[in-house]
Amino acid sequence: MSTHALTPDAPRPAGRRAGPEVRAEVRARPNGGRAGLLALQVATEVRASLRSPEFAVGAVVIPVILYAMFGLPNASSELPGGTRIGLAMLVSLTCYGVVTLAIVVFGEDVAKDRGRGWLRTLRATPFPTSAYLIGKVGAALVHAVLITAAMAVLATTAGGVVLGAAEWLGFAALMLVGVVLFSPLGFAIAYLARPKAAAVIANVVFLPLAFASGFFVPLSELPPVMGDVARFLPTYHFGQLAYGLLLPADDVEAFTGAATQPVALHVAWVVGYALVLGGLALTAARREAVTRRG
Repeated sequence: MSTHALTPDAPRPAGRRAGPEVRAEVRARPNGGRAGLLALQVATEVRASLRSPEFAVGAVVIPVILYAMFGLPNASSELPGGTRIGLAMLVSLTCYGVVTLAIVVFGEDVAKDRGRGWLRTLRATPFPTSAYLIGKVGAALVHAVLITAAMAVLATTAGGVVLGAAEWLGFAALMLVGVVLFSPLGFAIAYLARPKAAAVIANVVFLPLAFASGFFVPLSELPPVMGDVARFLPTYHFGQLAYGLLLPADDVEAFTGAATQPVALHVAWVVGYALVLGGLALTAARREAVTRRG
């Protein structure tokens, strides 16, 4: 049996590296730190969702279809203050799309990962669960931009909606904030419901919220009791913030059938719900982690 000594000029056998060289290569590989990890997770979540046609249809296309069906036929009609119905319906159905994204998608998607045991696997690795959740929120923000942009294109080209750049940017920013504020409700459903039932429960929770908040039919056209119930719903207050951003107060009252209230009150309701539901989701997640370890 013969052996071959390795010299600086001699080629090394394939697949063999000296230990120090391996360590140097690992140290030289940039990872971007925590920010890079979060960016990679967001990009991964976006790519995964775009591979699913039903997600694209449910999150982006349905609000556009609803606007084409219910907003465009009456788009040229005007409220007493001169606001076009097309603009009011744009606000309603964009709010619907964004809140659907936050509640139903989070409730269903995270619950599926729970059911597959993916979250339990993550807890056994150095990968932080918080990065996983932030990745979901980041991906939802990207999709919220797509929803808002698609609705804006349809409203301006076919609905006769005309807004300034500052108004469009303010409206888009509010929609992004809405994703963040309603995601705790989706997370709460995902962690509290059984994985197989989470999608049904999310829809059972959200559809009445959307209807009672006037996203589909203006509250002024619904029985008065619906208006009484709506005042206790976070979706109603989120819609009021959005209407108030683009519509004059008189037209907000005419369209929603509710007297305008201070912006701080609407903010308090939405943020308060987000904090309570976020605490509930966090408690459920910690309880599950302890149960799994036990």
